[in-house]
Amino acid sequence: MTEIHIGGVPEHFNLPWHQAIESKAFEKENIRVKWKEYPGGTGAMCADLREGKLDLALVLTEGIIADIVKGNPSAIVQVFVTTPLIWGIHVPAHSDIDSIEKIKNKRYAISRMGSGSHLMAYVDAEIRGWELQKNQLVIVNNLEGARQAFQKKEAEIFLWEKFMTKPLVDAGEFRRVGERPTPWPCFLLAGNKESLKKHASIIPSIQSVSMKSCSQLKNNTRAVETIANRYGLKKEDTATWLASTQYAADNTVSKKMLEQVMNTLYGLGLIDKKVPVEDLCSGFVTLV
Repeated sequence: MTEIHIGGVPEHFNLPWHQAIESKAFEKENIRVKWKEYPGGTGAMCADLREGKLDLALVLTEGIIADIVKGNPSAIVQVFVTTPLIWGIHVPAHSDIDSIEKIKNKRYAISRMGSGSHLMAYVDAEIRGWELQKNQLVIVNNLEGARQAFQKKEAEIFLWEKFMTKPLVDAGEFRRVGERPTPWPCFLLAGNKESLKKHASIIPSIQSVSMKSCSQLKNNTRAVETIANRYGLKKEDTATWLASTQYAADNTVSKKMLEQVMNTLYGLGLIDKKVPVEDLCSGFVTLV
């Protein structure tokens, strides 16, 4: 049996992977998946992909593309979630920031440089016509770090997936003053190139099992209850999230989408060059 190490954030998006592991769907294909949770998000996974500590990871589109351009020896295997991620723009609940306009020039908590919370802060500022400075960024590692930064008044703004932070909003700890959808599909499956070469014979099986598990979740009449219970979410929020989320059903990746991401990152000065879209992708991708 071939062992492969896969990483992902501890969020509802990745439930199909957990269900496939728990049902031994991968083991039926002679694959043993060793899953690792990454509360630190895409930046932390990119670091472990670089070092070969991870074979595959479910990462934010903008984060992995930026890191590959910067030299991460990894490649895209397929799109995972085809719909945008809705980033909530949060402030401490008792902050005097009572409108989105008042976040300008404030300090942003980010999980790490190159993370989604970092890159999307720049994307949001640029769309609003603001210029974000590096000295406005406060590295907090993860969601728990952002909570502490708010409590210690070390940061005023935090972008994170809106449904994962909603329990904190409902509890009166965070207040959401705005939202920013990603202008592209939110999650990709990416792999360390050496690992992809080593495990080339089983990657199609991993793709097939994971996509089947995604389809089963979407078509399961008890999915809302399962997700809500597992991740501590309200059923009505879970139903909204599930209805608005689509998983990839094949291995096609849009050239136009990859170019859009690179153009955005380059325009914001977050990468210093652009590369051919083929250089971002593995041989398991069909570019369209």
